[in-house]
Amino acid sequence: MNVIGIIAEYNPFHNGHIYHINKIKELYPDSIIVAVVNGYFTQRGTISVLSKEDKAKISLNNNIDIVLELPFIYGTQASDIFAYNSVKILNELKVDHIVFGSETNDIDVLNKIVDIELNDPTYQEKVKELLESGMNYPTAMAKALNLTQDFNNPNDLLGISYIKAIRQINPNIIPVTIKRTNDYHDNELNDNIVSASNIREKFLIGDDITNTLPNNVIPLLKKVTNDKLFNLLKFKILTDKDLSIYLDVDEGIEYRLLKYVNESKTLDELIVNVKTKRYTYNKINRMLLHILIGLTKKDNDKMTLDYFKILGFNEKGREYLKTIRKDITLPTTPVKDSLVFKYELQAAYLYEQATKESLNNFDIKNIPIQKK
Repeated sequence: MNVIGIIAEYNPFHNGHIYHINKIKELYPDSIIVAVVNGYFTQRGTISVLSKEDKAKISLNNNIDIVLELPFIYGTQASDIFAYNSVKILNELKVDHIVFGSETNDIDVLNKIVDIELNDPTYQEKVKELLESGMNYPTAMAKALNLTQDFNNPNDLLGISYIKAIRQINPNIIPVTIKRTNDYHDNELNDNIVSASNIREKFLIGDDITNTLPNNVIPLLKKVTNDKLFNLLKFKILTDKDLSIYLDVDEGIEYRLLKYVNESKTLDELIVNVKTKRYTYNKINRMLLHILIGLTKKDNDKMTLDYFKILGFNEKGREYLKTIRKDITLPTTPVKDSLVFKYELQAAYLYEQATKESLNNFDIKNIPIQKK
């Protein structure tokens, strides 16, 4: 029996994710599917339109056997950190394959890129020089690798990070790609499989999205935007004595925040005003989220993955967990005084401010959802 790992955000869960799961079932009919899922906020530093609890329920209702939490602290950082900790959690459940979407769908090319990154001693120096020249990371990476193909695609870039993490954690895990069937940057709802960003945008302005995701997901979607937290962020920026202590606040960018925060009326406007060549939109988003939640560089440096949390499982998943229980090395419940858990709760409280719903009991009680 194969044990297949998925790394997902499900923001929201849509027909493309069903396609992904069905493809896994075709490739590996006798398999356990384990998904590690981001929670209230995303790798890009934005608010999720589905709560963590709802993501777990939806996953179990769509042929995923075990759902695991990717903690806030790792789920809202750069791709290598996001990928490393996702793979580390999946490795605890003894997955033998990790299957991910890819624009190029060429695992050999992705592996070659990872070979260069890990083995070419000049690569990191080239990237550093290009970053210092004002280039953002994806462009610097592509240029340093002398890529002839366009790898500035979100799934390919994440795939490279997944493969690097697999090499570092357990090279016996086999990375497998599934061709992404839509463009991340599409803006039309012309098909039943479209990008999550497209669905979110249409949902927020009230367009019909019923053909793009399961009907039972639609009532669970929350009309949240980062702008709902803008006033809290503005207060934090204007009253905090030292913004440089927070994660991702580097190279004096705190002075640009102080300069532009009063001139900006929305979060997007603030990001546009603060943005430089060195800071991508996503990096600034993550930085602002870390300021808002109070995630310091000091805490980040001290933090280790000292537990992992099982969000839910079905009967097949329960039986599999019994067979590997003795081989799991990390606790499956939050460790007392864990910094990882501290920030997870703070993320839940912050999400409540955006959604006006009380959701933190799911984190505090820590009772996995059990699907019969």
